[in-house]
Amino acid sequence: METYADWLRARGDDELRALLSARPELIAPVPADLTALAARAATPTAISRALDRLDRFTLATLEALLVLPAPVKPRTLSSALGATASQSGAAVEKLRQYGLVWGKASPTTAPGVRQGLPHPAGLGPPVQEVFAGYNSERLTQLIIDLDGAEPRGFPDSPRLLRRLAELLAAPEALIRDAGPEARAALEQLAWGPPVGRVADARRPVRIDTATTPIERLLARGLLAAEDDRTVSLPREVALHLRGGRLFRDVSAQPPPLAAPAPAPTRAQEQQAGSRGRSTPPHREDLVVRAAAGEAFNAVRLVEELLERWGLDPPPVLRSGGLAVRDLRSAAQLLDVEEWQAAVLVEIAYAAGLLTRSGDLDGEWLPTPAYDLWLMRETAGRWVELARGWLKSDRAAGLAGERDDRDRLINALSEAMVRVSAPATRRATLRVLVQAEPGVAVDTERLRARLTWLYPRRGGPLRDRLIAWTLREAAMLGLTGFGEPAPYARDLLDGGDAEPGLEKFLPEPVDQILIQADLTAIAPGPLVTELARELALAADVESTGGATVYRFTPESVRRALDAGRTAGDVTGLLARHSTTPLPQPLTYLIDDVARRHGHLRVGAMASYVRTDSPATLDEILADRHADPLRLYRLAPTVLASGLQRAQLLDGLRSLGLAPVAESPGGGVIITRPDAQRAEPPPTAEIVRLRPDESTDASMIAAAVRALRAGDEAARHGAEQARLRADAPAGEPPRSPAAATVEQLRGAVERGGRVWIGYLDQQGQSSSRIVEPVRVEGGFLTGYDATRAAVHRFALHRITGVAELGDED
Repeated sequence: METYADWLRARGDDELRALLSARPELIAPVPADLTALAARAATPTAISRALDRLDRFTLATLEALLVLPAPVKPRTLSSALGATASQSGAAVEKLRQYGLVWGKASPTTAPGVRQGLPHPAGLGPPVQEVFAGYNSERLTQLIIDLDGAEPRGFPDSPRLLRRLAELLAAPEALIRDAGPEARAALEQLAWGPPVGRVADARRPVRIDTATTPIERLLARGLLAAEDDRTVSLPREVALHLRGGRLFRDVSAQPPPLAAPAPAPTRAQEQQAGSRGRSTPPHREDLVVRAAAGEAFNAVRLVEELLERWGLDPPPVLRSGGLAVRDLRSAAQLLDVEEWQAAVLVEIAYAAGLLTRSGDLDGEWLPTPAYDLWLMRETAGRWVELARGWLKSDRAAGLAGERDDRDRLINALSEAMVRVSAPATRRATLRVLVQAEPGVAVDTERLRARLTWLYPRRGGPLRDRLIAWTLREAAMLGLTGFGEPAPYARDLLDGGDAEPGLEKFLPEPVDQILIQADLTAIAPGPLVTELARELALAADVESTGGATVYRFTPESVRRALDAGRTAGDVTGLLARHSTTPLPQPLTYLIDDVARRHGHLRVGAMASYVRTDSPATLDEILADRHADPLRLYRLAPTVLASGLQRAQLLDGLRSLGLAPVAESPGGGVIITRPDAQRAEPPPTAEIVRLRPDESTDASMIAAAVRALRAGDEAARHGAEQARLRADAPAGEPPRSPAAATVEQLRGAVERGGRVWIGYLDQQGQSSSRIVEPVRVEGGFLTGYDATRAAVHRFALHRITGVAELGDED
């Protein structure tokens, strides 16, 4: 007899790929073989997740298959659903694709489905099941009350249950006899759920002694007592009350997204005819340009935030997350609202660009993947951010709210996790993509469509997630004027969104306009080198269509502290300025440079050295210098008991411009170096989230691993690792940037590569990998040496080499 596992094993590779695409949690991680896949597909958790993805009509089709007597014929099924044969047939094929029904002749529900839907179509069990818990004496008494005669012979429980089912097959007379109040109680349970709570349901009652409506129903078998306080409505009684219908109103088509247009008046028709066809309110080019501008701004803001946090990282709260004051400081730094700052830090965290350092007293720092992210073009950076946002199970809109225990929810904390967030984001965007171009989807119609598409996922949280998704998608540049950009469609479909976005992004410029009021205007995004140097020597005053920088003595000193000379700063500005440098700016740079380094600070604990004794006389005479505890060692040297860093800060507070000095007399660059933190250890084996989308190459790799495991299980041999031994010799080595580019090329070509990989203990190994994707600081691919799909940290890959078919 064919089993569910045998049916799966007989499926072709295309059908298995369709199943795994529809239910990606089945390969989290990839099972050992198809028998293990069948067992996992029947677990309550897997069944529940699959049911959550069904639309209202497909779910109703599955419920009808559970309710209707088997085998279910196509005509019977379509009649029960009130749909055409083609509509019900398409729903059955979708259920077969999801692995929720199987079999060749007639559709049979998969193992675990009946347990996952205890009340299909809102109906309770049939009479013979719902009264199965009654003993023979109580069944006999119930039949005597209904039939007026005692059953003949010595019937057992199955015969008594069959007789009771016959008596309740036409329950109208019993319902009328129970009275109008009892009928009203039945009507409340008729359309589900078919269970109710009462007091003392187990107490036996007779028709002639029943007083309350519930007792009259129990005495007539119109309700069954499941336990002391729970009653259930038999299926036959519920169907009678429904008039034989399984569902009130089940439509095979989703509700429309656009409201029907009102009939035009005659004057409007004449006016439209004279003007010709009207144009939509927002043309596609306006939509995509507006969205691309927001996408560029999102990338810029994330880079600006992580650059600052790399130098001055905020601490991790003892309870986890980011403090409210640090979130507020980030919002002020980026000149955005606090909810937008929360979205940006959560996106950076989801994309693998931000993490915490250490378990105790840690800080929020960029990861090594951030440096690789900076090497990419703007469109590529945006794609990584958007993918991180789509797959993140964190709801940034919760930041600043209170949980059920009235505790504050901080950004980057575990309290932000909502497992339904990624599915809701994708579903919301897919509905927007399905709308006609130029149609502004009303929020209520959007919710109605999502309720039809995912009837088991409703609730107040989903409504809030929808609202958050719409505003975050606009902020991230996925939508413009409420409509999805074309590259957003590519992103949702798993395609390459970079080309579609790149052509609408502004070109980086290497020229700035420097004005006499000590400001510089960047007419567009600057090339990376110029942006970094200008941010070092000037402060950002305003952003928008153009960025305005202002030069101040403090900003110029910041550049000199970082090791730049006055000539370096002046030369950089002269090369990139469209006009000659104004005289006030050159005077400012020269004046700060002339005073910069005039004083030298060392360690004695510390000392001050200068070539001008008069300068030291002025410092000693200043009463504000008393806290520095200075005393004279020589005409040009002052000593202090403070540490060098404290003495530097104290002298700068007096308006001076000292620099730190090494024991050899050289200048120490005091600008702090950017810090990085390693992401937490991650298991190599791929574990996808329940609603994480998977691309075709990932699914193909999983199918290959399943077939290999099935083959190994049948023959009792070691898995396919022996057939994919790595080439002889040392693992390859290559620069980090070249490694990433080569891996990305292998993903596009679909080729195999040989990589060297360091595990968490620093041990080197060779792997033969078919790369699937490179994002978030990780390489995901089919590891042929282990016949499984694995994920590798990019910073642990020592090198990569191409392999041909002959290798």
